[in-house]
Amino acid sequence: MSATEQHTPVLLDRTLELLGPALTAPGAVYVDGTLGHAGHAAAVLARFPEARLVGIDRDTSALDLARERLAPYAGRIELVHAVYDEIGSVLARLGISRAQAILLDLGVSSMQIDQAERGFSYMKDAPLDMRMDRSRGITAQEVVDTYAEADLRRILSQYGEEKLAGRIAAAIVRERGTLRTTGQLADLVQRAMPAAVRQRSGGHPAKRTFQALRIEVNDELNVLRRAVRAALDALAVGGRMVVLSYHSLEDRIVKQAIADLAVDHTPLDLPVSLESSRPQLRLLVRGAEKASAAEQQSNSRSASVRLRAVERIREAS
Repeated sequence: MSATEQHTPVLLDRTLELLGPALTAPGAVYVDGTLGHAGHAAAVLARFPEARLVGIDRDTSALDLARERLAPYAGRIELVHAVYDEIGSVLARLGISRAQAILLDLGVSSMQIDQAERGFSYMKDAPLDMRMDRSRGITAQEVVDTYAEADLRRILSQYGEEKLAGRIAAAIVRERGTLRTTGQLADLVQRAMPAAVRQRSGGHPAKRTFQALRIEVNDELNVLRRAVRAALDALAVGGRMVVLSYHSLEDRIVKQAIADLAVDHTPLDLPVSLESSRPQLRLLVRGAEKASAAEQQSNSRSASVRLRAVERIREAS
Protein backbone atom coordinates (compact mmCIF):
# COMPACT_ATOMS: atom_id res chain seq x y z
CA MET A 1 0.00 0.00 0.00
CA SER A 2 1.48 3.36 -0.99
CA ALA A 3 1.72 6.34 1.35
CA THR A 4 -0.73 8.22 -0.83
CA GLU A 5 -3.23 5.38 -0.65
CA GLN A 6 -2.81 5.01 3.11
CA HIS A 7 -3.67 8.66 3.72
CA THR A 8 -6.71 8.74 1.44
CA PRO A 9 -9.78 9.02 3.71
CA VAL A 10 -12.13 6.06 3.38
CA LEU A 11 -15.63 6.78 2.00
CA LEU A 12 -14.91 10.51 2.07
CA ASP A 13 -17.55 11.64 -0.42
CA ARG A 14 -20.25 9.48 1.15
CA THR A 15 -19.35 10.71 4.63
CA LEU A 16 -19.60 14.35 3.51
CA GLU A 17 -22.91 13.64 1.82
CA LEU A 18 -24.39 12.09 4.96
CA LEU A 19 -23.07 14.65 7.45
CA GLY A 20 -23.57 17.66 5.18
CA PRO A 21 -27.22 18.49 5.97
CA ALA A 22 -26.27 18.96 9.64
CA LEU A 23 -23.31 21.24 8.94
CA THR A 24 -24.79 24.12 6.98
CA ALA A 25 -25.84 26.33 9.92
CA PRO A 26 -23.33 28.92 11.22
CA GLY A 27 -21.32 27.54 14.13
CA ALA A 28 -22.30 23.91 13.54
CA VAL A 29 -20.00 21.66 15.57
CA TYR A 30 -18.34 18.69 13.87
CA VAL A 31 -16.70 16.20 16.23
CA ASP A 32 -14.09 13.89 14.76
CA GLY A 33 -13.63 11.37 17.54
CA THR A 34 -10.72 9.60 15.85
CA LEU A 35 -8.94 12.48 14.14
CA GLY A 36 -5.90 10.57 12.88
CA HIS A 37 -4.32 12.19 9.82
CA ALA A 38 -7.29 14.65 9.67
CA GLY A 39 -8.29 13.71 6.13
CA HIS A 40 -12.02 13.73 6.83
CA ALA A 41 -11.70 16.81 9.07
CA ALA A 42 -9.85 18.85 6.44
CA ALA A 43 -12.51 18.00 3.86
CA VAL A 44 -15.34 18.98 6.22
CA LEU A 45 -13.74 22.32 7.06
CA ALA A 46 -13.14 23.06 3.38
CA ARG A 47 -16.65 22.08 2.29
CA PHE A 48 -18.54 23.76 5.16
CA PRO A 49 -16.95 27.15 5.93
CA GLU A 50 -19.27 27.85 8.88
CA ALA A 51 -18.49 24.58 10.69
CA ARG A 52 -16.27 24.25 13.76
CA LEU A 53 -14.14 21.18 14.45
CA VAL A 54 -13.53 19.41 17.73
CA GLY A 55 -10.86 16.85 16.89
CA ILE A 56 -10.11 14.10 19.41
CA ASP A 57 -7.31 11.56 19.34
CA ARG A 58 -5.51 9.48 21.94
CA ASP A 59 -2.31 9.61 19.87
CA THR A 60 -0.29 12.79 20.45
CA SER A 61 1.69 12.20 17.25
CA ALA A 62 -1.56 12.22 15.28
CA LEU A 63 -2.62 15.48 16.92
CA ASP A 64 0.69 17.12 16.03
CA LEU A 65 0.33 16.14 12.37
CA ALA A 66 -3.34 17.12 12.30
CA ARG A 67 -2.57 20.54 13.78
CA GLU A 68 -0.06 21.17 11.00
CA ARG A 69 -2.45 19.97 8.29
CA LEU A 70 -5.34 22.02 9.65
CA ALA A 71 -3.34 25.22 10.16
CA PRO A 72 -5.36 27.11 7.49
CA TYR A 73 -8.46 26.59 9.67
CA ALA A 74 -6.81 27.42 13.01
CA GLY A 75 -9.61 29.77 14.07
CA ARG A 76 -12.23 27.06 13.71
CA ILE A 77 -10.61 24.07 15.40
CA GLU A 78 -10.07 22.63 18.86
CA LEU A 79 -7.77 19.60 19.03
CA VAL A 80 -7.90 17.53 22.20
CA HIS A 81 -5.75 14.69 23.53
CA ALA A 82 -8.32 12.22 24.81
CA VAL A 83 -9.89 8.84 24.11
CA TYR A 84 -13.03 9.14 22.06
CA ASP A 85 -15.30 7.67 24.74
CA GLU A 86 -14.64 11.00 26.54
CA ILE A 87 -16.61 12.98 23.94
CA GLY A 88 -19.12 14.20 26.52
CA SER A 89 -16.55 15.56 28.95
CA VAL A 90 -14.46 17.07 26.12
CA LEU A 91 -17.46 19.02 24.82
CA ALA A 92 -18.41 20.09 28.35
CA ARG A 93 -14.91 21.50 28.95
CA LEU A 94 -15.21 23.48 25.72
CA GLY A 95 -18.63 24.83 26.71
CA ILE A 96 -20.41 22.98 23.91
CA SER A 97 -23.75 21.42 24.78
CA ARG A 98 -24.39 19.39 21.63
CA ALA A 99 -22.69 18.48 18.35
CA GLN A 100 -24.37 18.72 14.96
CA ALA A 101 -22.19 16.05 13.30
CA ILE A 102 -19.94 13.27 14.62
CA LEU A 103 -17.59 10.91 12.82
CA LEU A 104 -15.97 7.81 14.32
CA ASP A 105 -13.45 6.22 11.95
CA LEU A 106 -12.41 3.12 13.87
CA GLY A 107 -9.38 0.86 14.03
CA VAL A 108 -5.69 1.55 13.65
CA SER A 109 -4.75 4.51 11.47
CA SER A 110 -2.52 4.27 8.43
CA MET A 111 -0.18 6.75 10.09
CA GLN A 112 0.33 4.41 13.04
CA ILE A 113 1.05 1.51 10.70
CA ASP A 114 3.52 3.71 8.80
CA GLN A 115 5.54 4.33 11.95
CA ALA A 116 7.37 1.02 12.29
CA GLU A 117 8.49 1.75 15.85
CA ARG A 118 4.86 1.69 17.02
CA GLY A 119 4.71 -2.09 16.56
CA PHE A 120 1.35 -2.28 14.78
CA SER A 121 2.57 -3.94 11.59
CA TYR A 122 3.57 -7.56 11.12
CA MET A 123 5.40 -6.45 7.96
CA LYS A 124 7.93 -4.26 9.78
CA ASP A 125 10.22 -5.43 12.59
CA ALA A 126 9.80 -3.30 15.70
CA PRO A 127 9.34 -3.53 19.48
CA LEU A 128 6.07 -5.08 20.62
CA ASP A 129 4.22 -1.91 21.65
CA MET A 130 0.90 -1.37 19.80
CA ARG A 131 -0.33 1.40 22.11
CA MET A 132 -2.31 4.12 20.36
CA ASP A 133 -1.50 6.40 23.30
CA ARG A 134 2.16 5.86 24.17
CA SER A 135 1.81 7.88 27.37
CA ARG A 136 -0.14 5.18 29.20
CA GLY A 137 -1.35 1.59 29.24
CA ILE A 138 0.18 -1.84 28.81
CA THR A 139 2.17 -2.83 25.76
CA ALA A 140 1.85 -5.89 23.55
CA GLN A 141 5.16 -7.02 25.07
CA GLU A 142 3.55 -7.15 28.51
CA VAL A 143 0.59 -9.12 27.15
CA VAL A 144 2.89 -11.64 25.45
CA ASP A 145 5.13 -11.95 28.54
CA THR A 146 2.57 -12.08 31.36
CA TYR A 147 -0.85 -13.31 30.23
CA ALA A 148 -1.83 -16.88 31.08
CA GLU A 149 -2.13 -19.24 28.14
CA ALA A 150 -5.91 -19.44 28.61
CA ASP A 151 -6.19 -15.64 28.46
CA LEU A 152 -4.05 -15.47 25.33
CA ARG A 153 -6.23 -18.14 23.73
CA ARG A 154 -9.39 -16.20 24.65
CA ILE A 155 -8.04 -12.92 23.23
CA LEU A 156 -6.89 -14.51 19.97
CA SER A 157 -10.21 -16.32 19.56
CA GLN A 158 -12.55 -13.47 20.50
CA TYR A 159 -10.70 -10.43 19.18
CA GLY A 160 -8.87 -12.01 16.26
CA GLU A 161 -11.46 -14.67 15.41
CA GLU A 162 -8.44 -16.95 15.06
CA LYS A 163 -9.39 -20.62 14.67
CA LEU A 164 -5.91 -21.75 15.71
CA ALA A 165 -5.88 -19.62 18.86
CA GLY A 166 -4.91 -22.57 21.07
CA ARG A 167 -1.87 -23.50 19.00
CA ILE A 168 -0.66 -19.90 18.78
CA ALA A 169 -1.20 -19.20 22.49
CA ALA A 170 0.74 -22.32 23.44
CA ALA A 171 3.57 -21.33 21.11
CA ILE A 172 3.75 -17.84 22.63
CA VAL A 173 3.97 -19.25 26.16
CA ARG A 174 6.55 -21.82 25.06
CA GLU A 175 8.81 -19.17 23.51
CA ARG A 176 8.49 -16.47 26.15
CA GLY A 177 11.74 -14.69 26.75
CA THR A 178 12.72 -14.83 23.10
CA LEU A 179 9.83 -12.78 21.67
CA ARG A 180 10.92 -9.16 21.57
CA THR A 181 9.86 -7.84 18.17
CA THR A 182 6.92 -7.87 15.80
CA GLY A 183 8.98 -9.82 13.30
CA GLN A 184 9.70 -12.58 15.81
CA LEU A 185 6.02 -12.78 16.75
CA ALA A 186 4.89 -12.90 13.12
CA ASP A 187 7.40 -15.69 12.46
CA LEU A 188 6.18 -17.62 15.50
CA VAL A 189 2.56 -17.41 14.35
CA GLN A 190 3.52 -18.62 10.91
CA ARG A 191 5.43 -21.58 12.33
CA ALA A 192 2.57 -22.48 14.67
CA MET A 193 0.22 -23.02 11.74
CA PRO A 194 0.11 -26.26 9.73
CA ALA A 195 1.55 -25.78 6.25
CA ALA A 196 -1.79 -26.47 4.59
CA VAL A 197 -3.45 -23.70 6.63
CA ARG A 198 -0.67 -21.20 5.84
CA GLN A 199 -1.12 -21.81 2.14
CA ARG A 200 -4.87 -21.29 2.06
CA SER A 201 -5.29 -18.52 4.64
CA GLY A 202 -6.20 -15.09 3.25
CA GLY A 203 -3.56 -12.46 3.86
CA HIS A 204 -0.64 -12.80 6.24
CA PRO A 205 -1.02 -15.64 8.79
CA ALA A 206 -0.27 -13.23 11.65
CA LYS A 207 -2.93 -10.68 10.71
CA ARG A 208 -5.56 -11.95 13.15
CA THR A 209 -3.08 -12.34 16.01
CA PHE A 210 -1.85 -8.76 15.61
CA GLN A 211 -5.46 -7.49 15.46
CA ALA A 212 -6.30 -9.34 18.67
CA LEU A 213 -3.28 -8.03 20.56
CA ARG A 214 -3.91 -4.47 19.37
CA ILE A 215 -7.54 -4.63 20.52
CA GLU A 216 -6.48 -5.97 23.93
CA VAL A 217 -3.69 -3.43 24.43
CA ASN A 218 -5.97 -0.49 23.62
CA ASP A 219 -9.16 -1.96 25.13
CA GLU A 220 -10.75 -1.05 21.81
CA LEU A 221 -14.08 -2.83 22.05
CA ASN A 222 -14.94 -1.64 25.55
CA VAL A 223 -13.92 1.89 24.57
CA LEU A 224 -16.11 1.62 21.47
CA ARG A 225 -19.15 0.50 23.49
CA ARG A 226 -18.82 3.55 25.72
CA ALA A 227 -17.94 5.86 22.85
CA VAL A 228 -20.95 5.09 20.66
CA ARG A 229 -23.30 5.74 23.55
CA ALA A 230 -21.46 8.93 24.55
CA ALA A 231 -21.48 10.18 20.97
CA LEU A 232 -25.19 9.57 20.57
CA ASP A 233 -25.86 11.36 23.87
CA ALA A 234 -23.86 14.33 22.56
CA LEU A 235 -25.73 14.51 19.26
CA ALA A 236 -28.20 17.39 18.84
CA VAL A 237 -31.69 16.82 17.48
CA GLY A 238 -31.24 17.00 13.72
CA GLY A 239 -27.60 16.06 14.18
CA ARG A 240 -26.00 13.19 12.28
CA MET A 241 -23.39 10.57 13.09
CA VAL A 242 -21.34 8.35 10.76
CA VAL A 243 -19.33 5.35 11.99
CA LEU A 244 -16.77 3.52 9.85
CA SER A 245 -15.92 0.03 11.11
CA TYR A 246 -13.30 -2.32 9.72
CA HIS A 247 -14.13 -5.70 11.21
CA SER A 248 -17.24 -7.56 12.32
CA LEU A 249 -16.61 -7.11 16.06
CA GLU A 250 -16.69 -3.32 15.76
CA ASP A 251 -19.65 -3.27 13.38
CA ARG A 252 -21.70 -5.54 15.65
CA ILE A 253 -21.23 -3.19 18.60
CA VAL A 254 -22.22 -0.15 16.52
CA LYS A 255 -25.23 -1.93 15.03
CA GLN A 256 -26.56 -2.99 18.43
CA ALA A 257 -26.08 0.45 19.97
CA ILE A 258 -27.99 2.31 17.29
CA ALA A 259 -30.64 -0.36 16.72
CA ASP A 260 -31.89 -0.02 20.28
CA LEU A 261 -32.52 3.72 19.82
CA ALA A 262 -33.99 3.44 16.33
CA VAL A 263 -37.08 1.41 17.26
CA ASP A 264 -40.33 2.18 19.07
CA HIS A 265 -40.34 0.70 22.58
CA THR A 266 -44.06 1.21 23.21
CA PRO A 267 -45.52 -1.97 24.78
CA LEU A 268 -47.29 -4.08 22.15
CA ASP A 269 -50.57 -4.09 24.09
CA LEU A 270 -50.98 -0.29 23.86
CA PRO A 271 -53.06 1.08 20.96
CA VAL A 272 -50.87 4.16 20.31
CA SER A 273 -47.18 4.91 20.55
CA LEU A 274 -45.99 6.60 23.71
CA GLU A 275 -44.03 9.78 23.06
CA SER A 276 -41.35 8.67 25.53
CA SER A 277 -40.98 5.32 23.74
CA ARG A 278 -40.73 6.55 20.17
CA PRO A 279 -37.44 6.14 18.25
CA GLN A 280 -34.66 8.59 19.07
CA LEU A 281 -32.74 7.87 15.87
CA ARG A 282 -33.46 7.57 12.16
CA LEU A 283 -31.28 5.24 10.15
CA LEU A 284 -29.76 7.06 7.18
CA VAL A 285 -28.48 3.97 5.38
CA ARG A 286 -29.90 0.53 4.98
CA GLY A 287 -27.78 -1.92 6.92
CA ALA A 288 -24.05 -1.33 6.60
CA GLU A 289 -22.76 0.24 3.40
CA LYS A 290 -19.57 -0.94 1.73
CA ALA A 291 -17.14 1.02 -0.41
CA SER A 292 -17.62 0.82 -4.16
CA ALA A 293 -15.54 -1.57 -6.21
CA ALA A 294 -13.70 1.42 -7.68
CA GLU A 295 -12.75 2.77 -4.24
CA GLN A 296 -11.69 -0.66 -3.02
CA GLN A 297 -9.40 -0.94 -6.02
CA SER A 298 -7.84 2.49 -5.51
CA ASN A 299 -7.69 2.37 -1.70
CA SER A 300 -7.30 -1.13 -0.28
CA ARG A 301 -8.01 0.06 3.28
CA SER A 302 -11.63 0.54 2.18
CA ALA A 303 -12.06 -3.14 1.28
CA SER A 304 -13.29 -4.10 4.75
CA VAL A 305 -15.10 -0.89 5.73
CA ARG A 306 -18.72 -0.91 6.89
CA LEU A 307 -20.51 2.44 7.17
CA ARG A 308 -23.50 3.09 9.43
CA ALA A 309 -25.18 6.48 9.79
CA VAL A 310 -27.99 7.90 11.90
CA GLU A 311 -29.83 11.15 12.57
CA ARG A 312 -31.16 12.11 16.00
CA ILE A 313 -34.87 12.85 15.66
CA ARG A 314 -35.78 13.47 19.30
CA GLU A 315 -34.11 13.97 22.65
CA ALA A 316 -33.73 11.07 25.03
CA SER A 317 -36.47 10.89 27.61
